[in-house]
Amino acid sequence: MSPPIEVLFVVLPDSLLLDVGGPAEAFRLANAQLEARGRPPAYRMRFVGPDATTPSSVGLMLAGLQPLPDRLAAPTWIVLVGRPGNAPQVVRHQRAWLATRHWLAQVVATALTPTDTPHRLLTVCSGALLAADAGLLAGRCVTTHHELLDELTALAPAARVVANRVFVEDGVFASSAGVTAGIDLALHLIAQTQGEALASAVAQVMVVFHRRGTDDPERSPLLAGRSHLHPAVHAVQTAVLEAPGEDWSLERMAALAHVTPRHLARLFREHAGLTPREHVEQVRLALAQEAKQAGLHTKQALALAGFRSDRQWRRARSRAAASA
Repeated sequence: MSPPIEVLFVVLPDSLLLDVGGPAEAFRLANAQLEARGRPPAYRMRFVGPDATTPSSVGLMLAGLQPLPDRLAAPTWIVLVGRPGNAPQVVRHQRAWLATRHWLAQVVATALTPTDTPHRLLTVCSGALLAADAGLLAGRCVTTHHELLDELTALAPAARVVANRVFVEDGVFASSAGVTAGIDLALHLIAQTQGEALASAVAQVMVVFHRRGTDDPERSPLLAGRSHLHPAVHAVQTAVLEAPGEDWSLERMAALAHVTPRHLARLFREHAGLTPREHVEQVRLALAQEAKQAGLHTKQALALAGFRSDRQWRRARSRAAASA
């Protein structure tokens, strides 16, 4: 059994509370969803910083912060969060900033260097400026809050700073645009490590739109039709994604949603833009494609995705092409 991922939130004076609380809640809820499924937790959150007690952006004091560790236990995700203000206000070369910058350059940079490192560096909002000041962004593709893009470019001239992105991934480094975008990044990472179904369940509990960042070349078919907040439709979509091979008749899906078959069809058209059967086939086609790309033989991929025969798969593909 793999150990849980250590999620290390680095908290400095005046850290934006939502930058910490939003992603942290996503990881906590992911653990809760796993527990409900009889599975062990996937994430262990720790909150560290140069000071044991420090004020947050809204004045709430944050206490019990652990020291910046001398080494990273594998695997660890280091999360650098934002601070309010413009670049000169954020990049204040005071003791806490300088101590954290030194730790990043000495401990984190070394841990991220091996090609097979299990560690990752994540930034939310102006947390990217701290990573840049520590010299960690050279050659990386990165983003930050839209008001700080020029300042990030000045701090990290060897990085490729991109605008108009919810978040950007570049190898072991991932950066988000700020504030609520940290939640988007957390959901994306949960989907990567625990699957789309679990990430969708977390997003539903948090009452947020589960989407990938605009850096992705295209939206995953597994996420299509999920940018809504209707609980009955979400319940059906999640159940199908978790068990695509089961017999998903309209009647069974309606019973799961506690509505009539006719009403479920109407809800799907209104909120997801497709029929319940189209959703089932869309999920199965996407899963089959992912399995084939992962190297599985066609027969294995189709069985994993829930297709009972090659003929059923080909018919689903034809219907999807005709409706595209």
